[in-house]
Amino acid sequence: MLGTDPKGVPVNTDLLRRLCETPGVPGREERVRALIETEVKGLFDKVETDAMGSLICRRYPRPGRGAKKSGRATKPKPVDGATKVMLLCHMDEIGFYISSIDDRGFLWVNAAGGFDTRNLFSRRVLVCTDSGDYKGVMNPGGRPVHIASAEDRKKVPEVKEFFVDIGLDAKDVKKRVQIGDSIVMDEPLVEMGDKIVSKALDNRVACWLGIEAVRKLEKSGTGNTCEVIVAFTTQEEVGLRGAKTASFAVRPDIGFGIDVTLACDTPGVPEAEKVTAQGEGFALHIKDGSFISDAALVREVEALAKKKRIPYQRSILGAGGQDGAAAQQAAAGAKAVGITVGTRYIHTVTEMIHKRDLNAACDVLAAYLGSKK
Repeated sequence: MLGTDPKGVPVNTDLLRRLCETPGVPGREERVRALIETEVKGLFDKVETDAMGSLICRRYPRPGRGAKKSGRATKPKPVDGATKVMLLCHMDEIGFYISSIDDRGFLWVNAAGGFDTRNLFSRRVLVCTDSGDYKGVMNPGGRPVHIASAEDRKKVPEVKEFFVDIGLDAKDVKKRVQIGDSIVMDEPLVEMGDKIVSKALDNRVACWLGIEAVRKLEKSGTGNTCEVIVAFTTQEEVGLRGAKTASFAVRPDIGFGIDVTLACDTPGVPEAEKVTAQGEGFALHIKDGSFISDAALVREVEALAKKKRIPYQRSILGAGGQDGAAAQQAAAGAKAVGITVGTRYIHTVTEMIHKRDLNAACDVLAAYLGSKK
């Protein structure tokens, strides 16, 4: 770990809780977007929703509080030639769509995002419909433990073998639920010492950072010479889809992929495969299966972190991808890097982050936005 613990604002766990507990599978992020729209009022100069449902928020260049001003104050506006720095923060969480409703009222599912089915047994879920949300339980088909054979107990079911029971008779289920309704895990955010545990930290962590980093920039009074664009994107978990269209529209000069990454500093994982260790600062993301970060940008962020004494660690993820790749490859391309937060037990309802790492990511983003020419 380099530097010391950041002295930034305490973690706004109320905002993170609301973000994590709001349902939003890929393609159904509208509730998360509405929450963010309310939260960012006054932080940006232009906020719009694109055709894919991504929320594009622009903060034009403005002087710091100590700068000399002449005449009447004017509303910030676009500046020709200003560097466009884009933060990409996906709103979606892994979940399911209902693919079938059988004659007994059981709901069968199709995954939207990647699941390890060993983590899906006996889960509480929320079924989201046009008529309201319904609590449910998810289990795989088959015999329960008391009557299961030894072979039954060894089997790991596929996603298509899981069903959801919402506790209503079949006729009532079919009145309230239809094919294409979505399902998310139903677990609350909890604080455990210096850690935060929740479903959907992937990637509501990034939504939190996209808001709080700009809020921190605003409070600092340093102003920003660059144009700051925070894109709260859709459908990342199924192929960086919203980030691709948003990046093509914005055409940034610099793109930051904001996300979680693995923290496999846990029993059963070799040291060489841990990716990050919790509590050692934000992860400066060098490479994954979708992109390789720009070397000069990596050095620039690293130098800033050292100067500001913000703890960080470098990371490489062997597979997977994130929205930084979309910014890098859109239109004529952009320099891109990832700023991520190491997360244990990723893609489960027990995702865990360290508050120190979250604050460090917020601090380095705010510092960069305030210093970039």
